[in-house]
Amino acid sequence: MDTAAARRRFESSPIARLATVRPDGAPHVVPVVFAVSGDHVYTAVDHKPKRHQRLQRLANLAFEPRCSLLVDHYDHDWSQLWWVRADGVASIVDDPAQGSEGRRCLTERYPHYHDASPAGPLIVVEVRRWAGWDAAA
Repeated sequence: MDTAAARRRFESSPIARLATVRPDGAPHVVPVVFAVSGDHVYTAVDHKPKRHQRLQRLANLAFEPRCSLLVDHYDHDWSQLWWVRADGVASIVDDPAQGSEGRRCLTERYPHYHDASPAGPLIVVEVRRWAGWDAAA
């Protein structure tokens, strides 16, 4: 799958799985909503209920900023299967006054954010590599 097709497929998905590495070396994967602008993927800590605001993904990215985001499509017709992975380096924007591009992209993409834009930390992943696979190829 070429880079342009991988990006189109990635952007078509409503959710991704964010894969990070815990400080003890263990993998950590969580589903996230996201928005793409150029070679940046944005996701944020929002108002959805959480056990606490000290999220493991933030601690992981502070320890090791390299991460991956994965989207995939499953179908009972296996010729329709595909996945795309965005590998990159993340930064965390804690100040709600910063990261306006990412917050704008998220708010435009998800109607849930129209009334309450995500005010928590913004994760900005600079994508270094787009990879994908398509069963039909």
